[in-house]
Amino acid sequence: MHTTEFDTSLPSIRQLQNLVKQTAVVEFKLITGDLLTGRVLWQDPQCVCITDENSQQTTIWKQAIAYIKPKN
Repeated sequence: MHTTEFDTSLPSIRQLQNLVKQTAVVEFKLITGDLLTGRVLWQDPQCVCITDENSQQTTIWKQAIAYIKPKN
């Protein structure tokens, strides 16, 4: 099985890694129009996992994300 390494020279990868470290609450707008809010737990080359206020984890395919915005 071939694994893909993160290209940490990409700003989007660095931004998500910083959000993981900061445990910041983030808003994900999906291309379907759905809005998800939670803290980023991890990312891999294809997905991002967030947890909401009830500790419910949701794995999001990166190709489904329209935008990511930190909540204030």
